[in-house]
Amino acid sequence: MNKSELIKTLAEENDLPLDEATTVVNIFVDAMKETLREGNRVEIRGFGSFKMKDYAGYTGLNPKTGEAVHVKPKRLPFFRAGKELKEYLNE
Repeated sequence: MNKSELIKTLAEENDLPLDEATTVVNIFVDAMKETLREGNRVEIRGFGSFKMKDYAGYTGLNPKTGEAVHVKPKRLPFFRAGKELKEYLNE
């Protein structure tokens, strides 16, 4: 499911106009992004949690040339599925 399919499902199941459903989904996604950007954790009970992980820079190799390449440090989002979601998927 992608974002537009989520919006369509929300609109259909709650008898909402598409523009209202779009606004709701955008507010939800934007709030999650901002919370993660601030370094905080997002937890959706029964579904899972998102947090940021910091990765140190390192020296890697270009697979084509074998040349050493410096990879910059980065922050990436990490998702951990909640217990209820795991149980639901393994019924």
